[in-house]
Amino acid sequence: MEYITEKNRIYAVEGDEEVGEVTFPERDGIYVINHTYVDDRLRGQGIAGELVRRAVEEIERRGGQYKATCSYAQLWLARNRGCEITGPLSCQIK
Repeated sequence: MEYITEKNRIYAVEGDEEVGEVTFPERDGIYVINHTYVDDRLRGQGIAGELVRRAVEEIERRGGQYKATCSYAQLWLARNRGCEITGPLSCQIK
């Protein structure tokens, strides 16, 4: 599995096929993790978690702040970064 980072997107490639992605556009100085996707046949293998982890590390490397509107990313952040889920569309850093 190869992971490729673009400006506000990281995607997973298996062979020559894109099999997952996470997007994190910047709005008003905050990166919003707003979409995580993994091909159905590869779910449950930790790819989505790896994508979110890489996105958070990339945002932190840039010195940015982040929040999540993607439900998967919200849960990942709550479990791994101590975020508090404050509503269906927001996850804030404690």
